[in-house]
Amino acid sequence: MIEDLTFFDNYLHGHLPDAYKYFGAHHVVINGQDGFVFRVYCPMAEEVCLIGDFNNWNPSAHRMEKLDYRGLYQVFIPGCKEGQKYKFHILGCDGFWKDKQDPFAFKDEIGEKGCSILYDIKNIKVSDDIFLSKRDRNFNKPMSIYEFHFGTWKRKPDGSYYNYSELADLLIPYLKEMGYTHVEALPILAYPNEKSWGYQVLGYFAIDGRWGDPKDFASFVEKMHHNNIGVIMDFVPVHFAIDSFGLEKFDGSCVFEYSNEHEFSEWGTKNFDLGKDPVRSFLISSLCFFADLFHIDGFRFDAVSNIIYWDGNSDKGINSGAIEFVKRANGYIHTLYPSVMMIAEDSSSYGHVTKGMFKEGLGFDYKWDLGWMNDTLKYYAKDPIYRKYSHNQITFSMAYFYSENFILPLSHDEVVHMKGTILNKMWGEYDNKFANVRNLYAYQYAHPGKKLNFMGNELASFDEWKEYQPLAFNVLDYPKHKGVHQLIKDLNKLYREHSAMYFEEYNPTHFQWIMADNSNQSVYAFKRESPDECMIFIFNMTPNFYWDYDIGVPYEGEYLEVLNTDKECYGGWNQFNKNPLVTYGNGIHNQKYKLTIKLPSFGGIYLLHKKENCSKKACLKSKDAETTKKQ
Repeated sequence: MIEDLTFFDNYLHGHLPDAYKYFGAHHVVINGQDGFVFRVYCPMAEEVCLIGDFNNWNPSAHRMEKLDYRGLYQVFIPGCKEGQKYKFHILGCDGFWKDKQDPFAFKDEIGEKGCSILYDIKNIKVSDDIFLSKRDRNFNKPMSIYEFHFGTWKRKPDGSYYNYSELADLLIPYLKEMGYTHVEALPILAYPNEKSWGYQVLGYFAIDGRWGDPKDFASFVEKMHHNNIGVIMDFVPVHFAIDSFGLEKFDGSCVFEYSNEHEFSEWGTKNFDLGKDPVRSFLISSLCFFADLFHIDGFRFDAVSNIIYWDGNSDKGINSGAIEFVKRANGYIHTLYPSVMMIAEDSSSYGHVTKGMFKEGLGFDYKWDLGWMNDTLKYYAKDPIYRKYSHNQITFSMAYFYSENFILPLSHDEVVHMKGTILNKMWGEYDNKFANVRNLYAYQYAHPGKKLNFMGNELASFDEWKEYQPLAFNVLDYPKHKGVHQLIKDLNKLYREHSAMYFEEYNPTHFQWIMADNSNQSVYAFKRESPDECMIFIFNMTPNFYWDYDIGVPYEGEYLEVLNTDKECYGGWNQFNKNPLVTYGNGIHNQKYKLTIKLPSFGGIYLLHKKENCSKKACLKSKDAETTKKQ
């Protein structure tokens, strides 16, 4: 039992990042008696009792003691066992008795059954010291994220779910084959409604039981780390589910939600009052719980625009209390777990989301570039005849790219709610859709910024994702789909092997447009560099084919075509540049030299120039000149 209540003061002031160590149900031995101690925060409750399997759900059996006038309740019950169910039986300030789940429960019943389950978190172990010793926030590394849903990536032959650990054994070989560096799971905190995909959470300290228990998830993370794959969690700090057994009107008052016109969210859920210090402690502790016990490598904050602005509407003004919460959350994570990434899914134009916490800065490491995603997909949906009128939808992203540390997402949001799959968004009939989608993926990987793709994008499926149906991997029996799958594999390989594709990518000195204004032909070209190499990226956004297309390049010498989306192995027409390309003549496009290439319709081309080759040749020329002079 705890006599020093300093932790409670810290909780009430919003500065208790390890609140999970105090609240909830914890296995203890007191005076030789083995049992669990329960603590809950109910500031406006008239009375709090504990009911469960251990007392036959008798409300009068265990009345909780009020340790502090501000609403801290506690009881020790000897003889409790792991796996037993329980709830808090609360007489609220509204005069009604309510049975509530434990907000700090480490395990909840699946779905809408509503009970918390006793679980000893001392059983959670992740052995991954080598991985953690090398982990960082990947600013100067390739990061390709595979976003997925545990219940629908694959299922057992009988249709049942794999648990977390079992799925890891299937997922890891696939991720390694495809070349992804990280996985990001759709929310896996305990949630009641299957159709919410986990975005309407109730158990902020409980792994969802549909796919196993906390030990299974710990095994999932450990297996990923042993294979050098990072794990990112999708975190929902804005709103929570309104099921009566959950957080809403927890003690008859608005403990977690707003008590004004902002109480309900646009999703029919309730908004967290992020201006309340106890709510801040609660949510920050959830992050720290998963960073500490499960060694999670990053957190993606959902709906950050709804944190920045009241109800996500900039016309309603900035929510300063919520902004203070997110600064505090990022500050605690970066202080306590400096190698853990914080990622914002933010659709707003608010500045300094990833540029530290000075003034209005929020302190995230990365931000999803939803503007890039929307502009790009709109462009690829257009008839190529009219793309010249929307030329800036491709160039605009680089006008603001260096304002934040961006991730380029083609996420689950784009392949649901009758929006169609990425393939279906492309202009044209069958062959042209595939040619465009190959071009799109090559463009995504060529563009500065980390990469994220939702599961199934690599299959080029025509069927959009459904939360009740596993991916149709059988489409890989068809050449066009298999070609896109191979392309994604090769793009990830190139991305990891070539430093020009990730070296200091948030530094504008390593990027230059070579051809940004050729709207008549809808051809784009740009270069990216590292100390060792220069890569040229060329994209033809029309069905026009060019046998001899001149392109300016910065360095003299050879350029190797390392990717061409029109190759037959990707499902194209095999119009590629076979031999090393050599510079000649006078330069164009504000570059010193030029090349002539074959540019296929809807083709995406990567050219590689090794700077060491250029240096060696220059050295040889210098030696030849010196020898001639001596002779």
